[in-house]
Amino acid sequence: MIGPVMIGPSSSHTAGVVRIGRMGRKVLGSQPTKAHITFYNSFARTYEGHGSDKAILAGLLGMQTDDKRIKTSKEICEEQGLEYEFKPVGNASAHHPNTIKLVLTNSQGNTVEVLGISRGGGIIAIKEINGFECNFSATNDTLIVQAKDKKGAISFIANIIANDDCNIGAMTVSREGKNKMACQFIEMDSPIKEMSINYLNSLDWVNEVIYLSAVDKD
Repeated sequence: MIGPVMIGPSSSHTAGVVRIGRMGRKVLGSQPTKAHITFYNSFARTYEGHGSDKAILAGLLGMQTDDKRIKTSKEICEEQGLEYEFKPVGNASAHHPNTIKLVLTNSQGNTVEVLGISRGGGIIAIKEINGFECNFSATNDTLIVQAKDKKGAISFIANIIANDDCNIGAMTVSREGKNKMACQFIEMDSPIKEMSINYLNSLDWVNEVIYLSAVDKD
């Protein structure tokens, strides 16, 4: 099996973990100043020995999987003022064996929660963001739209994407309940225009729009 170009002994416990950290940083929209990191199951037992602790911090710092500075990510966190805390949970049967939960806060006080899994070979999946269930690979450009659950919202947003000549590869919709808050997670084959993102953000029924470029793009 040909794995990713990486620093570390294990593609699932290092490369995949770096990518989960990078995705958490992208969802937050900036480098966090505080990070509460929970390692579940296999990760809880091996995160120190396999370097997953250094890998997740490297991702939060914006490093790529082959960055030689991964080995010194703890020291770099101290230099840059990123406070972190690790919590191992060894027996969480509801979670995939290689699961990480991130609760991140930036200097403006904004907080996000991201649940990700490492599938092996450096491949990851994001399973939950801010309490909304999802399942996207983080390998494609992804649009996240949190908005009121209203009739026609999905087709309206899909039409905007189509007008940008973007093709939707996959979509997950999660909602708190009928007519409450909902969240669309839309994977696209190409980037959406910034003008379209700004337009969606301007709508009074849209709460937040997050655009995530493919995980290994800066």
